Amino acid sequence: MAENREAPHTFTKQGVYYFCRRVPKDLQQHYKSPKISYSLRTRSPSVASSRALRAAQKLDEFWYHLRLKDSDLPGKNLLRMAQNVNAAPTAWSPVEVSPDTVKLSEAVGIYLRLKGQGRGVTFQRTTERCCGYVIDVCGDKDITAYTKSDANAFRDDLLKRELAGSSITRIIATVRSVINFAASEIGVELSNPFGKVYYDRTAGVEGREPIPLGTIRSLQGECRKLDDERRWIVALVSDTGLRLAEAVGLLKDDLRLEDEVPHVVVREHPWRRLKTSGSSRKVPLVGASLWAAQRIKDSSPDSPFAFPSYTTLDRANANSASAALNKWMKPKVPKNTTMHSFRHSLRDRLRAVECPADIVDQIGGWATEGVGHSYGSGYPLDVLYRWLKAVE
Repeated sequence: MAENREAPHTFTKQGVYYFCRRVPKDLQQHYKSPKISYSLRTRSPSVASSRALRAAQKLDEFWYHLRLKDSDLPGKNLLRMAQNVNAAPTAWSPVEVSPDTVKLSEAVGIYLRLKGQGRGVTFQRTTERCCGYVIDVCGDKDITAYTKSDANAFRDDLLKRELAGSSITRIIATVRSVINFAASEIGVELSNPFGKVYYDRTAGVEGREPIPLGTIRSLQGECRKLDDERRWIVALVSDTGLRLAEAVGLLKDDLRLEDEVPHVVVREHPWRRLKTSGSSRKVPLVGASLWAAQRIKDSSPDSPFAFPSYTTLDRANANSASAALNKWMKPKVPKNTTMHSFRHSLRDRLRAVECPADIVDQIGGWATEGVGHSYGSGYPLDVLYRWLKAVE
């Protein structure tokens, strides 16, 4: 049967949607049939699309691990993990570890198997890369054998790379997490030498400035003139304050233009996780953001993604979008302002009309301090809409 265009990887039978995916030829030895097919138990195109995309993403992740198991891959960092990958269990089988201790490369395997489920390729690559730096400098040692001098040598190597303090912080935090997690899993107590490493955390870090309102209006005008996918992203972010990754990973179905209050639903997808649990929210669409949402809805009828140039079943490539959009914006905006500066600007714009702080936090997906703010379901859309209209 022909694949349904409204919901990729599906076909319909008597009005019911079915998931269908062919097994790649190099992996068919693992299956009894060359095709995976089953009912999605829905007649709704949008529900079927969401379920099918999630199933396809899980299959892609599992096939990725099967390929790692079946063959060695090129690339130094990947080859470091080969001994773990070849012994990798399936997603539903228990993880077997040594009762004594493990090397750092094995610790990475444990960490990814247990904490990497559903986290995407970026999470895996980042973990392997960060721990790969340690192996390059200090060797692939037993996790209990690393010393303070090893941690300091690792820090010095990162400083030689002229990385910003914030980047060094993220790398060391990843290494620390991998070692602590593996030690906990195998029941080993240790004093992690990567726990307290001194360096200037502010070195090379430039604060992001908000974009002036006049510049925002000018950018929005240019977006309407150019009227293409990249400019739709800029316009959508400009009056909603969405994080760029949140915007890039949207489905068209996340843009609810038919509702009484037009809004965008920010929710987690298999190809794009949210930064925090509080990032899941609904944001009213006004001004340039409403225009962008309307243009997105009218474009690319064959794709369920809002921005198909940057989003696939595997991931939402926010880094690529960021590079392209910041390059376009650079000559048009003040120094130290980027796409992320729209979030800073929206907060200032809402402050200027004396919008209550907890409403600002709900619109931007920021955490609001205090236990009481975790009760209830937040402000209704029409209240958020009134405040965003005030800054439109």
